[in-house]
Amino acid sequence: MILARLLATAALLPSAALLAAPVASPIPAPAPTAKPPARPGAKAVTLPPAPRLPGFAADLAQQPAVVGPAAWAKLSEAEAWERLARVPRPERQQARWNYARSLIGQERGGEAFGVLEVMRQDDPDLEMVDTFRLAQGAALTLLRRYPDALSALGAPGLGVNPEACAWRLRALAQSAMGEQALQQLGCARPALATPRPKAFVLAAARAAVEGGAPEKAMQWLAPLPDRDPAANLYRGRAELAQGHADQARLRFARVERSGTMEQRMDARLSEVESEVAHKAVGPEAALKRLDAIRYAWRGDAIEERALRLTYKLYDARGDLSGALAAGAALFRYHDAARQGPDFVPGLRTKLATALDPARKLPLDKAAGLYWDYRDIAPGGAEGDLMASHLAERLQQAGLYERAGDLLTYQLFVRAGDLARGPLSARVATLFILAGRPDRALETLRKSDDPSFPDAMIAARKRVEAAALSQIGRIDEAMAVLQDVPDADTLRAEILWKQRDWSRYAEASAAGLPKGRALDAVAQAVVLRHAISLAMLGREEGLAGLHARYAGAFRGLPSAPIFEMLTGNPQEANGPQLARAMAAMPSASPAGEFADLLERAPGSAAPKG
Repeated sequence: MILARLLATAALLPSAALLAAPVASPIPAPAPTAKPPARPGAKAVTLPPAPRLPGFAADLAQQPAVVGPAAWAKLSEAEAWERLARVPRPERQQARWNYARSLIGQERGGEAFGVLEVMRQDDPDLEMVDTFRLAQGAALTLLRRYPDALSALGAPGLGVNPEACAWRLRALAQSAMGEQALQQLGCARPALATPRPKAFVLAAARAAVEGGAPEKAMQWLAPLPDRDPAANLYRGRAELAQGHADQARLRFARVERSGTMEQRMDARLSEVESEVAHKAVGPEAALKRLDAIRYAWRGDAIEERALRLTYKLYDARGDLSGALAAGAALFRYHDAARQGPDFVPGLRTKLATALDPARKLPLDKAAGLYWDYRDIAPGGAEGDLMASHLAERLQQAGLYERAGDLLTYQLFVRAGDLARGPLSARVATLFILAGRPDRALETLRKSDDPSFPDAMIAARKRVEAAALSQIGRIDEAMAVLQDVPDADTLRAEILWKQRDWSRYAEASAAGLPKGRALDAVAQAVVLRHAISLAMLGREEGLAGLHARYAGAFRGLPSAPIFEMLTGNPQEANGPQLARAMAAMPSASPAGEFADLLERAPGSAAPKG
């Protein structure tokens, strides 16, 4: 028997596994021949792998179609293994097929699918045979892989096949798609006329209950024992749908005594649904019971029904917070399309209403609310505008890093390619203002795209240079600005912040004002240049500045500083220069970039 098992196991392996073992041969293999050169412009064609056991697809297609449960004839385990062990190679696929059908008849879906997959690997043409697709769909239904099962059972030749309709009904009903399952009932009736596993009867009853035909559910359930907890669950739900609350309560109580955990949760939820529908319980009490159900049970149609009812109750009360929490859970963990066409738009409207400035929600709560539900925010321009306005409020409050975090989600999850350029520069700017130049550089690196327009690339490089200057990587900042147009002022500003007098004097010379009227920025440019020359002891340069700008400074508040620096440069000393720097106009030639170039506490080099 052990030898038979080993031989049978080998018959269930793909043929290539048997052919892959090396075989010693005294005859040397021929030397590989050179491949002829490909013709210019020729395209490579990928051919499907050759079948290893060809021919059975045609044989199976010629066999009678599977239209009822008789096709899943059960074999004893000993008989099945005996056949597989002794079958000749040309008949191996037929033996596998018989074994797979037997496994489906025994509701052993995992093993059946494994055998069918081995058959498919040895003959890919089987995918085109309706009977084989039906067996695949049945095995996948037993594995609870319902979308894959429905795909297999949706083969064109299976549309009116009674057995395929029965398996589709079961897959749809167990997927909580009652109305669609009920539509399969007429086609499936011939296949359900003979005794089937209880799962088919329960699927038909569930389809009838959830599809709006509870009286049919009671008919389907009639043959099942009165003490069966699964049958009593659907009897109770059918009684509720027909308005028989007392009978339903008794059925559910019996499920609580003998049912599985899943059946008990379904019964409790069904009671709450009925009481809410008949206004026999208040919203507050119903929500408490729903919370208890959701705490104890998660992840399938029961949780989905509980969330749907929770969302409905909060919405009816006008409780935006509760409705958003329940709606977001439905959106994230279940199929939003099943909640109706108005579900997602309504959820997004609720978020927009909650964040409406007219509600005067405190900024921290508004930011937290958006962050918790950012994945359900409206798409396109509306969602971008919502995030942008909230980020502006955070920025005005000095919460730069939180504003940057909020827009980082927009940048990497929601923004289109064209919007990423300016948005990446804005996010990096916020991180610099927050004293996190490391995060600014990381953002720019992750969002880099050579297809950005030149103007956008230049704007990103200016921000990158500012971040590099904050962490002391001045040479790299200068290199980044090398090809950026009109970057002389920014380069000079970086050098001024670093007190690099020699390089600053050279960089700022080209930017000295040419007119005679000096505004605050022009005064700062001249005075900074004068200070750099004084620090370097270049008296001739200072004398030249005095001759050029003495008339322009006459009568200005900064005239004494200019005169002290350039009138008698040989007398200027350290304390005088310090006073001159403290008394300079606050205007910066760098404009909006001046704030970015202030070394923030806690600035650090990027990791990696």
